[in-house]
Amino acid sequence: MRDILITAIVLGVLPFVFRHAWIGVLLWTWLSIMNPHKLAFGFAHNAPFAALAGAATLIALVTGKDKLRLPHNGIVWALILFLLWMGVTTVFAIDRGESATQLEKVLKIQLMTLVALAVLHERLHIQLFVWVNALSVAFYGFKGGLFTIKSGGGERVWGPPGGFIEGNNELGLAMLMVIPLLFYLYVTTEHKWIRRGLLLTMLLSAVAVLGTQSRGALLAIMAMGGMLWLRSPVNKFASGIGIVLVGSLLFTFMPESWHERMGTIRTYEQDGSAMGRINAWETAINIANDRPTGAGFDAYTPFIFGIYAPNPVEERAADPNHARASHSIYFQVLGEHGWVGLFLFLTIWWLMWREAGRLRIQARRAPEFLWVFHLASMCQVALIGYVVGGAFLSLAYFDLPYNVMVVVVVMRRWLDLQLADGRTPVRKQAAGRSALGQSESTTGVKS
Repeated sequence: MRDILITAIVLGVLPFVFRHAWIGVLLWTWLSIMNPHKLAFGFAHNAPFAALAGAATLIALVTGKDKLRLPHNGIVWALILFLLWMGVTTVFAIDRGESATQLEKVLKIQLMTLVALAVLHERLHIQLFVWVNALSVAFYGFKGGLFTIKSGGGERVWGPPGGFIEGNNELGLAMLMVIPLLFYLYVTTEHKWIRRGLLLTMLLSAVAVLGTQSRGALLAIMAMGGMLWLRSPVNKFASGIGIVLVGSLLFTFMPESWHERMGTIRTYEQDGSAMGRINAWETAINIANDRPTGAGFDAYTPFIFGIYAPNPVEERAADPNHARASHSIYFQVLGEHGWVGLFLFLTIWWLMWREAGRLRIQARRAPEFLWVFHLASMCQVALIGYVVGGAFLSLAYFDLPYNVMVVVVVMRRWLDLQLADGRTPVRKQAAGRSALGQSESTTGVKS
């Protein structure tokens, strides 16, 4: 039944993709992030639905009549330079063949990122893109939250087989990143039952994050919770009390085994997994110091660790027989693409943060743009979750953070066009603040 349903959805949407590339972006995003076909058990499980959606979208770029234009934005140029540098590091990789295979996978993802930047123009496009990204992960948050409650927190929540978020740690970070997007949808949606459903999904997703028993996700949720409170448009005192109460209840609910695992954050020197990660980080630094272009994508082999691991003893997981991934977006990029690659990678996210901040300042001046203000705020919160939680995970090329970046860039283009065409007058700053205060008191605006 699942196979038939998923196949029917994909085949039913494809005709519209050939007419409108932005619909293809939505379909591809759903398939690549949620991996719904991996939840089936028959012919659809291994069907190349994402490739089919991607190919149809590329054809639509030629046959369709929609606008096709990359934004003139520093974030886009930083991304393109990062992709070009990946090509350079692959040419000079230690294992060029394996690195080229991984480069092909990354470029397929980033090609669709560039397509999304080129075809998402209207407010409707942006809104639907946010809905698809949020709900694709929130599905697992909703289900995982119920599972965690049912098991009393004693069993771990895992992601769908295949893809970036299969592991418990990876799924935990993904669910964290979509909670701010769900909050944006909650704030800007007027239908009371949809709002209630979004609120329930956010709470269950928070429970599911704890249910993954991911230590990195725990650190990220604390950092993101503070930023969510700062960026929340509702009453700060009430929201702060609510966050503390919910956090305390969830913390108390989790079993002793969970508390023991989280307690290893303070005693990482005695934890073999943590020390193995630190050793892998030092290995990445040694690679980058010795090779300006890094080792290439396939940097986690016994051969490379035998050369660059700093302390070849089994306790540090540096023995050639214990080569392991970096488990950090920063050291992953550093070891694979050197210091130049890390600089370009960090530049993307710094520029995104700055752009979102500028959108917040500019959009709050007119009530017609309050949705931009709220969405830019929540994109910043999601980015905090990624840069903190990603410090402990190898998710440098995961779709979701790049999709959040797409939202910020296309919002900038949309807002600039509104102002340039004079479609919406910009109120005086005092009036804008008054309207914002009124919106915050009602906790929502019309989407």
